[in-house]
Amino acid sequence: MKLAYRAYEKTGREVTDVIDAANAADATERLRQKDLFVADIRPAVQARPAEAQPGGFRLPKGAGARLKDLALFTRQLHVLIRAGTPLAEGLMALERQAKDPTWSRVVRDVRRRLEQGCSLSQAMDARPRHFDQVYRNMVNAGEKSGKLTTVLERLSQLIRKRLHVRRTVRAAMIYPTLLVCISLAVFVVMLVVVVPRFADLFKSLDVPLPATTAFLISVSEILRAYWYGLVGVVVALVAGLWYLPKTEPGRRAIDTLLLRLPYFGGMVRSFATAQIARLLGVLLDSHLPILEALDLTKRAVRNVHYQHLLTRAEEAVSRGRPISSAFRDTDLISPSVYEATRSGEASGQVSPLLLDLADFLDEENEASLRGLISLLEPAILIAMGLVVGLVALSIFTPLFDATGAVRGGN
Repeated sequence: MKLAYRAYEKTGREVTDVIDAANAADATERLRQKDLFVADIRPAVQARPAEAQPGGFRLPKGAGARLKDLALFTRQLHVLIRAGTPLAEGLMALERQAKDPTWSRVVRDVRRRLEQGCSLSQAMDARPRHFDQVYRNMVNAGEKSGKLTTVLERLSQLIRKRLHVRRTVRAAMIYPTLLVCISLAVFVVMLVVVVPRFADLFKSLDVPLPATTAFLISVSEILRAYWYGLVGVVVALVAGLWYLPKTEPGRRAIDTLLLRLPYFGGMVRSFATAQIARLLGVLLDSHLPILEALDLTKRAVRNVHYQHLLTRAEEAVSRGRPISSAFRDTDLISPSVYEATRSGEASGQVSPLLLDLADFLDEENEASLRGLISLLEPAILIAMGLVVGLVALSIFTPLFDATGAVRGGN
């Protein structure tokens, strides 16, 4: 029978092809003799792409869903290894337990590479989309130091913190975003549907229109006549916002703007500082070399200004100076964070202090975010009320004038 397979060479290159064999076991053995590691094999007529999902069409999983899978995987693997379960058996149990087929294949891929003699970090190297460089390097450090269980526990805590921050921000922004969308939808419906009907009525009554009413009618006529242009502008704006962060000048401009926004810029600084402190503290606590820890932290940070700050820290450390020397004369790091880092370096307790500092900043950031949303929600409601009220006033004022004129004539 013909079997379609997906396999990997020793170099990590993926190979997909069809082989004629009596059964899957025979095909797997023949491919193994060719130094090919089989990740997936099935009858050719039923073969599907590696990332296909059973049960019909499903959208690809985003970064948030993959992070959730990784958090659960890391925590469960830590518990199994701490209980004395062999690593391969633990991975096999997690493979069977995984509810998502894609993640199950990822775990199976890692397990099979492990059984072929690779270390856990080497087995994860073939899946950089699911295990980032920070994760793999920490696992590698844990394997070399014999403290894999401890490293997995720290990774689990780190990922759960990232998930918590992501969920906090998303949950806080759902209601304001919904309010803005509803406000825009109501405004557009009033301009396209309601205002034109009253405009025809005003023409038949032949009454003088206030400036606001005339402006509103003009905007409605332009919107109805050139709606395709408005759609084009919206599409171009969305495309620009999607493409701009992918360019170096655009990314720098956006990062600069975020840092300079009133109040919000301070929150961006605080969130970035908390991320750097937590990640750097975990990496140093896992006994990674300080330059490697700084490099991995720099790769994980998205804001280009903080990336340059960590580059300065790398240069300072390579010249024999402490990390805090790069944080001294910059507005990206608050003076209190600089002093805390400097004190930790002086006492030789940098990583515990950075982790405590990250916990404190996360609590402050969550409180600040809630305070911002508590101010933003009524502001949006007030703005929506003012817009709707202005439209209603602009529509009904001419009607009141016409009614008054008719009564005066009678």
